[in-house]
Amino acid sequence: MSFFTEENRALANEIIGRYPKRRSAMIPLLHVAQAQAGWVSQDAMVEIAELVDTTSAEVLGTCSFYEMFKREPVGKYLVNICATMSCALAGAVELMAHAQERLGVRAGGTTSDGMFTLASAECQAACTEAPCLQVNYRYRYRVDADGFDQLVDDLAAGVLDDEIPPHGTTARVRQHIPAERAVGAVPPEEVNEEPVWLTSPATNGERHSS
Repeated sequence: MSFFTEENRALANEIIGRYPKRRSAMIPLLHVAQAQAGWVSQDAMVEIAELVDTTSAEVLGTCSFYEMFKREPVGKYLVNICATMSCALAGAVELMAHAQERLGVRAGGTTSDGMFTLASAECQAACTEAPCLQVNYRYRYRVDADGFDQLVDDLAAGVLDDEIPPHGTTARVRQHIPAERAVGAVPPEEVNEEPVWLTSPATNGERHSS
């Protein structure tokens, strides 16, 4: 039985067709799997391995390397509170304590209704906006206890559905490359001419050096 839905299996094959080597599509397919289920299961990794002509062990090795891929179910909303220096000095420790009390779970836990997973994160590269957090990797800046409570209420009520999609959703608009602008799935060793996308329409195909 296929893990991917019919629609996502077609998408997976479309993505594979963009690459000269099928294995190059592994990470995009992991994103498709996580978008479908909210996490990446063993069944998903086995099917991805079959699609890209590799082993499930290699897919697991890739999946487990990246923090963004979750190999166990998480909540609809993954709340990552930054715990590194700038945020810690600006109140992240107190924010985490409040978040644990408000959600009723420790860091790493998921609420019983499956709505929220709370986690501690390394630097989120927003030190001037400390303390910060991410919900499904969408930023929230200078969050205090009241702001956290409002965020949780808004998420639970669906107020932020247009802004913060369920966990695993990388983008609402999927990339589409017109056929005439595609690089072409040609193995590197077989490339013998300049890719079409390097040619500037403004110069009618002529390239100039300065």
